[in-house]
Amino acid sequence: MKVILSRTSDGNLSVYVPKKDLEEVVVSNTDVPDGTVLTLANGWELAFSRLANDIQLPQTLEAKKL
Repeated sequence: MKVILSRTSDGNLSVYVPKKDLEEVVVSNTDVPDGTVLTLANGWELAFSRLANDIQLPQTLEAKKL
């Protein structure tokens, strides 16, 4: 699914899912062999295949809901 990754005004990562009209703060991130898994405040886990540390935000990315 397409999601928009951005930073909130207080500096936290935030994910917006347009199809669900859902915006949640990222509470944790985990590096896995195939990429990165972000855990959202609502409990969702989203897997990203390529997520650089110095990524320019906001950016639309492809994610897989676990």
